[in-house]
Amino acid sequence: MRQEQFVARYQAEWQAFEHWLETRGDARRAREERSHALLGDDQVPQRYRRLCQQLALARRRGYSPVVTARLQALMQRGHNLLYRTPPPRWRRAAEFLLADFPRLVRSEAGCMWAATALFAVPLLAMFVLLQWRPELIYGVMDPMQVATMEQMYDPANEMHKLGRESGSDWTMFGVYIMNNISIGLRTFASGLLAGIGTVLVLFYNGVTIGAVFGHLQQIGYGDPLWRFVCGHAPFELTAIVIAGGAGLQLGLKLLAPGRRRRIDALVEGGIKGARLCLGVVAMLLVAAFIEAFWSSIGSIPAPVKYGVSAVLWSLVLAWLWRGGRQAQALAEAAG
Repeated sequence: MRQEQFVARYQAEWQAFEHWLETRGDARRAREERSHALLGDDQVPQRYRRLCQQLALARRRGYSPVVTARLQALMQRGHNLLYRTPPPRWRRAAEFLLADFPRLVRSEAGCMWAATALFAVPLLAMFVLLQWRPELIYGVMDPMQVATMEQMYDPANEMHKLGRESGSDWTMFGVYIMNNISIGLRTFASGLLAGIGTVLVLFYNGVTIGAVFGHLQQIGYGDPLWRFVCGHAPFELTAIVIAGGAGLQLGLKLLAPGRRRRIDALVEGGIKGARLCLGVVAMLLVAAFIEAFWSSIGSIPAPVKYGVSAVLWSLVLAWLWRGGRQAQALAEAAG
């Protein structure tokens, strides 16, 4: 076989392999859809072996250095990608949290905004309503719960000022982890009830939180509560909304699978929801840590607490808005 025939016969394979190398090396994850049209990941090892055979054949037949050098370069790049040491787990986890997770949240923007409305509107409505009709608190909470809440955040009660012994901080850290994560996972999993469960959980949590804040603000006990929650609220409240969005997209997959089989759509929604929940759990761990070791310190002045809260809100929102956009831009440029 002449060199021209050899090149013409295998040129498409080389281009497909080269395209896979570029998309895989420059922007690995979100770009695979484009590369799959030419070369799927499951085909790569077979194509790599064929490339090695073609290089050996070109050398044996004495083809020009242009051809052999190209094949040698493709083989070396393929070897470096296929047989390189996988990145450490901490690096993969950091990449997921910093880039993949925010992109995943943005990919379900409609569900996330719907979850925000289902949570925030009842919360704000209940808060405002209790400023005008304070007796409505007893329609949401029983008198014992209200009395306990008032005693806990009474500014004049020295026994219940914010602050604990350092040893109990670790105990409360564990309590907060279990409580927060159970709420987050319940919010997501209830999406299996055609999304209705997630709607009810978001609405209930919004009403309950709005009732607590609205009542304590109305009776003049708002300052200790605001100072306590402002630190961990950016992570905790945002995580609950994201878990709600994950549950809503799961419910939508069940109700409107499109052209796919319902079970296939549900599996897809479950996988995406599980990945979203990984980020939610990470956020709730951070929230629990802040709640146990920062929020409970009552000696810190209110302006400092609110300043830190403003910084944390800015970081969380910027992370979800901008995280992973640079890698996405590289992917689109490579495609």
